[in-house]
Amino acid sequence: MSGPWPPKPETVPLFGIPVSRAGMDETVEYLARVVETGRPHRVVTVNPIMVMAGLRDPRYMEMLRTADLVVPDGTGIVWAAARAGVPVKERVPGIELMLRLLAVGNERRWRVYFLGAADDVVREAVDRLARRFPGMVVAGVRDGYFSDDEDDAVVEAIRGAEPHLLFVGRSADRQDPWLARYKERLGVPVMMGVGGSFDVLSGRLRRAPASWQRLGLEWLYRLLQEPHRIRRMAALPAFVAKVLLENRRILEYNNWSAHDHDK
Repeated sequence: MSGPWPPKPETVPLFGIPVSRAGMDETVEYLARVVETGRPHRVVTVNPIMVMAGLRDPRYMEMLRTADLVVPDGTGIVWAAARAGVPVKERVPGIELMLRLLAVGNERRWRVYFLGAADDVVREAVDRLARRFPGMVVAGVRDGYFSDDEDDAVVEAIRGAEPHLLFVGRSADRQDPWLARYKERLGVPVMMGVGGSFDVLSGRLRRAPASWQRLGLEWLYRLLQEPHRIRRMAALPAFVAKVLLENRRILEYNNWSAHDHDK
């Protein structure tokens, strides 16, 4: 399976990260065409916590900047782009993007590999998804609790399964660097970190109601269910303060360095 590479969506350089300005429909259409190329493509669903992590860690920032597609998962990213005068069309939440891609895969009989969460959680999520998308071909399922020493075995298992889509549900500080490290070896046309999506899809956690999402409070709803995340959430006010302080200068990080922006 091979085809011409589709034109990439227009981006806005937030803190040096090329965030897609495309809406959900355009993003799904683009990634469906990427699958047809058969070549590996790494998608990052970025949020303010990840941006702040990147501003602290040059290696993490490089991982964000070199992704093949970065979509605005967090409400804060959409707000920052609008404030800088280069708005994105809409928020593209990772869990919704995954479901939209599975819907396309359901029609096209795509093979899908699910990696992450606890074993019982990811298997329950996949069971529910298989009932919802009976045309989806489950190429493989494995939990996300493995050591660095097991990376080779996990990568080879995924390669051998030859999926069209790979969804990885680990913490953002692990899933996205892992995909960046092994992108070429994995060889999956569309690979994407989906964080805690398997917990939601399995029924272990509830996603925020639409009313909370419209108000940009999905993070608060999740915090109420997982209070241990409060330390991570401290990055949110820091992100807001940085955007307010720097205004349009957040578009001028193309020659980013930790030294320059740690002042």
